[in-house]
Amino acid sequence: MKRAFPILAAVTALLLAYGFYLGQFVAPTERTMGEVQRIFYFHAPSGWTAFWLFFVNLAASVVYLVRRNLKADALAVAAAETGVVFCTVVLVTGPIWARPVWGIWWTWDIRLTSTLVLWLIYVSYLLLRRFSEGAQTPVLAAVLAIFGALDVPLVYFSIWFFRTQHPQPVIGNGGSLDPSMRPAFWMNVLAFSCFGALLCWARYRLELMQRQVHDAQALEALMDDTTESVKSVRGRAAS
Repeated sequence: MKRAFPILAAVTALLLAYGFYLGQFVAPTERTMGEVQRIFYFHAPSGWTAFWLFFVNLAASVVYLVRRNLKADALAVAAAETGVVFCTVVLVTGPIWARPVWGIWWTWDIRLTSTLVLWLIYVSYLLLRRFSEGAQTPVLAAVLAIFGALDVPLVYFSIWFFRTQHPQPVIGNGGSLDPSMRPAFWMNVLAFSCFGALLCWARYRLELMQRQVHDAQALEALMDDTTESVKSVRGRAAS
């Protein structure tokens, strides 16, 4: 697996470069929004990547709650952290796109608000994992992850069922995405998904190594305490 990582990283870099090329130089300019619409090729794929990473976090959290599998817990942490990165990209690129098109940076409609709430939930998840060291922390975090995952369908379907300022769906039945723009879009979806998977994999391996180091340090500290206790008992016995 270690040998595969550089190869996958190189393939991902090529996909990202090709996706950037298609989005910036091959896809046609949108008639009403102009060049700023090209942010779409990074904004939407980042959202899709965040969604499936949060789904991985949900699945891993459920596995941990059922089986108390520590590797599943480590995967949940890695997926949540990586998902927050891509969700942050969504929240940053969205206002950049909205300002010249809507004339405002932000509006509190259902799609934008639910996305912000999703980001806040998973940031809270990461803060809980970072600053709480109790034995029940993984359990509490897993429950919070399940709660956070409930917001993902709300974010996705909000523009289907509510009137929002956010654009209507561009993919699927009734989608408005021009066929000439689809290759750039799907290539970036693939590239960002591979990038997300690569980051999650690297973060998962790092999390496992950190836990191994922590366990080794705890064992070493326990052995030192035991040694000191034995020396103390022998000293009292000799006296």
